Amino acid sequence: MQEYRHIVRVAGRDIDGQENLLQGLTRITGVGLRLSKAIITHLGLNPTDRLGFLDDETIAKIESLLSDPVAVGFPDWYVNRPRDRLTGKMVHLTGSDLDFAHKSDIERLKRIRAWRGIRHALGLKVRGQHTRTTG
Repeated sequence: MQEYRHIVRVAGRDIDGQENLLQGLTRITGVGLRLSKAIITHLGLNPTDRLGFLDDETIAKIESLLSDPVAVGFPDWYVNRPRDRLTGKMVHLTGSDLDFAHKSDIERLKRIRAWRGIRHALGLKVRGQHTRTTG
């Protein structure tokens, strides 16, 4: 039997070891249920296993899948950044990298004075919602 860890660090995020694999991986920013299930299926793991019983080798495999899912054979639509502005490649960002990319996208829109950037700067709704009473 493997040793149990109460806190598991996966992709720069501390996750409770009590959580099952399917729900635990979704605690990582940038990983939803669909990607979590695809990673578990690809590695042949049981989704109801506890995260605390994973060994370091399996965690390393999960992190490598998260860093470049397209290289392993996942479809292009699994990535959250299909055409990165800087590199032009398909990348999947997680954690603080995803937060930083989102903020830099909004700052770029503000800098070029795009309509969405102006709405962001004014603190108004961006996606066409009505703002007569709220927003």
